[in-house]
Amino acid sequence: MFEQITILGPGLLGASLAIAVKERGLVRRVTVWSRRHETRVKSVAQPWCDTVAETAEEAVAGSDLVLICTPVETILPLLERIRGKMAPGTLVTDVGSTKSGICREAGGLLSNGAAFIGSHPMAGSENTGMEHARSDLFERAACILTPVDDTPADGLARIRAFWEALGMVLFTMAPEQHDEIVAHVSHLPHILAASLCGCLSAKDPAWGSLSGGGLRDTTRIASGDPRLWQQILEQNREEVLRAIHGFEKELLGFKSALQNKDPAETIRLLDRGKNYRDRLNS
Repeated sequence: MFEQITILGPGLLGASLAIAVKERGLVRRVTVWSRRHETRVKSVAQPWCDTVAETAEEAVAGSDLVLICTPVETILPLLERIRGKMAPGTLVTDVGSTKSGICREAGGLLSNGAAFIGSHPMAGSENTGMEHARSDLFERAACILTPVDDTPADGLARIRAFWEALGMVLFTMAPEQHDEIVAHVSHLPHILAASLCGCLSAKDPAWGSLSGGGLRDTTRIASGDPRLWQQILEQNREEVLRAIHGFEKELLGFKSALQNKDPAETIRLLDRGKNYRDRLNS
């Protein structure tokens, strides 16, 4: 599909992308760059990496597709750095968890006919780093594309085909709609997991040894990198606050039902939650 792709940030997602495109024969050459010297050194020894560049500007030269897999607050600064260094018509996308601010500004940062199209593969784990990368990370997972008014149709079609070739299920929506949705289905769950762990951290540590699998299942994502999540929550602050407000109302419903000794209402709330979870399983 592409002669050469560049991956800026070969962490969990970036390295998994490199492995996946190599295994599927989607590209001839993979070039990577990381701001960390030790990561660049580690990348040299990886079978999925053909070239390691010393700078982001060098990394994008000659590539058909540039994938920015760095923390969300670095995406726009990176676009400023690489503008003018890419071949005419280069496609640029990202894997960031927030979109409205990035997508609305990205187009104005590119030149030479390069086009930015926002992507958010809903894949990953609480682990970080290329040592956790795997080729099947994207299979059967959702990927959200967030074009804007001047997004070229041919570029959008090529990006869609790229993610589909990795086994992803594609959705297309405006950046603002994306941010509203992920605030509820991704960002809020992380806050809830972190809050629950924070609450329990004030209790006797021995309690953790008495917990079953439910606590571990519920709180797994709280192990995510706090600095990365701080950036995500800050960039999507307004939508996250609205999601928190909605959850507060739901939690107060349980509190009220218990205070009022209303078993019927408690069952109704539990049943509504069960039905939603069962639909996710299907």
